[in-house]
Amino acid sequence: MKNIMKFKRTWSSVLVVLMVMTSCNLDEVNYTINDTELVYSDPEGYEALINFGYNSLYFMYGKLDGIGNQELGTDLWWSLNRLQHFAQYGDILGTDQGQNAVFFQGMYAAVNYANLAIYYADQVDDYTEEQKNKKVAEAYFIRGWSNLQIVEQYGGVVLRTLPSVVSQESDNFPERSSEEEFYDLIISDLEFAVEYLPIDQGPETGRASRKAALGMLTKAYLQRTRLGDEATYATKALATAKELIDNQAAYGCGLWTSTATESGYEQLWAGLNNKNNKEFLFSQYIDANDETLNNPEGANRGRTRQYYEADLKNVGAEWGTTEKNCAWYGRANSNGIKPTKYLLTEVFTPEKDPADTRFENTFFTEYYNSRWSDFTISEGLVNTYNKNQNLIGHVIKNTAATYEPGEVYYDGRTVNRRVNASGNVNMVDDNNDGYLDGISVFTPNYPMTAAEKRDLPFLVVTPDEMFQPNGQWVDESYGTLSDKYMRMYPSFNKFSSLHWIYNNQRWLGDIPILRLGDVYLLAAEAALRANNDQATAAMYVNAVRERAAISSRASEMTVSAGEVDLDFILAERARELTGEQVRWEDLKRFGKLNNTYLNQTNPDITGFVDGKHEVRPIPQAFLDAIGNADTFGSNGY
Repeated sequence: MKNIMKFKRTWSSVLVVLMVMTSCNLDEVNYTINDTELVYSDPEGYEALINFGYNSLYFMYGKLDGIGNQELGTDLWWSLNRLQHFAQYGDILGTDQGQNAVFFQGMYAAVNYANLAIYYADQVDDYTEEQKNKKVAEAYFIRGWSNLQIVEQYGGVVLRTLPSVVSQESDNFPERSSEEEFYDLIISDLEFAVEYLPIDQGPETGRASRKAALGMLTKAYLQRTRLGDEATYATKALATAKELIDNQAAYGCGLWTSTATESGYEQLWAGLNNKNNKEFLFSQYIDANDETLNNPEGANRGRTRQYYEADLKNVGAEWGTTEKNCAWYGRANSNGIKPTKYLLTEVFTPEKDPADTRFENTFFTEYYNSRWSDFTISEGLVNTYNKNQNLIGHVIKNTAATYEPGEVYYDGRTVNRRVNASGNVNMVDDNNDGYLDGISVFTPNYPMTAAEKRDLPFLVVTPDEMFQPNGQWVDESYGTLSDKYMRMYPSFNKFSSLHWIYNNQRWLGDIPILRLGDVYLLAAEAALRANNDQATAAMYVNAVRERAAISSRASEMTVSAGEVDLDFILAERARELTGEQVRWEDLKRFGKLNNTYLNQTNPDITGFVDGKHEVRPIPQAFLDAIGNADTFGSNGY
């Protein structure tokens, strides 16, 4: 968030203190309570503490550490070699998995920062009651949000309400709390945040405000329904969501409105709208002007697009793409997470020109020649891929060049800083075949005839090539060219708007953690869970769906009340929120995190064990640091 990570050198010691106190090795350094009281009685030191409570966000979004826990092992994604422990389950997911340990420790670090802030709130000098409540409400929000992640990932583990500096002895012999106890505290924390957070945090767009608290409380109430008292908590969720939706202008948020040429969903992900996006209720703010100093792990930021990227380094390179020369797609050296057939062909409509624009604003499907020179199709390439012999000698035009700030390029694209990428020049269709002359690879989610694929002057990989008849991904042994087709697919692109590209490994746009579109769908779900009110559910669903089309096609997106049930909502959440790190908790809430459902929607998952894999393993580093590991347990791993 703007300026949230900037502190005077006077308080640099705060970070050192916090990093020690939030370590899993709870007895490494013994700071006294008096030391911390001295630091946090000063308003500036106390506010520095609050700021560091947000720090864990930087390790969960734009990096692998949150993707594995929150998005993989679901119905939407598969991976052979990138976060495969989460994607595949089985014996390879254990207590020593690194990203899982980062997630676990990061969430508990955030809880500890929040506990420190709550513990010392009454001791800050010169705070009025109003100032104190406004600031400590951020800590309650951070603790509520973090505990929600903890309980959904790990079940009933340690529920901490005191900072480690106060509770070291009990932390060394922790006791588990029930999931119900977790949610009692989560809901209480978020209710406090709703009451005392300001409506607007001004230019600090990454700081929690009341709209974030209302949205997160809605989610907490609804997530609690999976533990019982469904109608009670769903009714509370609906009332909370309604407060935000009905008064969205007052809370400074809203859905983007479709125009004749752009859907609201397209505007949502447009780079120029990213930094002050009215639909973002809570987001990870990235400083695009001074990323090295102000963003934690400055050079290791905004890499999400790389992990979901098709193989442009090897297979795509045979047709003119490259590993490094296109900053827009990202460097093709860390990829491997790919969509399921269910996601591509059942969640999204497998048509060439659907009214719903969410697929085209979620995935790259056109990959352009990025060699900085024209690419000529050879006889060998035609023969290898069984292309029309007439394509020998055809030239795929180079599209790579330097984008300059202040200029407007094809399709209205702009950049914040000078960057080299494809899609810049030769964006024309001089041969009138309906496709741009610089396309090297095309990976649509709809079927095409064999003749079409053979005659087009670029590599075409459709779901027919990607998947076996049983829905599993093809592999090297499946058939001719399957070793290549298994590596080419639509690439997730929500966090890759050209405007905020820094280079081929960094994207400096903000990442939404909670959006208003999510809350609309939570409201629809709550209406169904509260009293099966399909009319109200359809009203909220249609608001989201209709803004996903251009204005002239909005009516094609409308669904009737009778069509809206919980299964429809779950699929709609995938259409709306794919890749936004909410799918794991969605499946848990809907009772779909089980072997039967995953076999139907992601048949590559063969290692899921009912009764075990509904929670993630407790990291070994934590177990090694406590004195009662045997009785605490590893969650069955």
